[in-house]
Amino acid sequence: MISYPVGRWQKAAISIFMNALLLEEASKVILEPQVLINAVSRRVKQLMAGSRPMVEVEFRMGLADIALTEIAKGKLAVAPKPAV
Repeated sequence: MISYPVGRWQKAAISIFMNALLLEEASKVILEPQVLINAVSRRVKQLMAGSRPMVEVEFRMGLADIALTEIAKGKLAVAPKPAV
């Protein structure tokens, strides 16, 4: 059996827990899951293209974490669907 240092697993567990918290907070701002997914996806693409984050980036934050944090803090909003 392979043995891993405890610290490594603790870091992974904290990372997964943080992602769940960020997702929960962002889902309070954007209520529809599909719209939230699309907003995060679009923002990740913008960040990959060189856009600057609108929030303070902490150590080991991925691009999706940054996008979720921006949504949760109200820095990124989704425009309502126009009426036809």
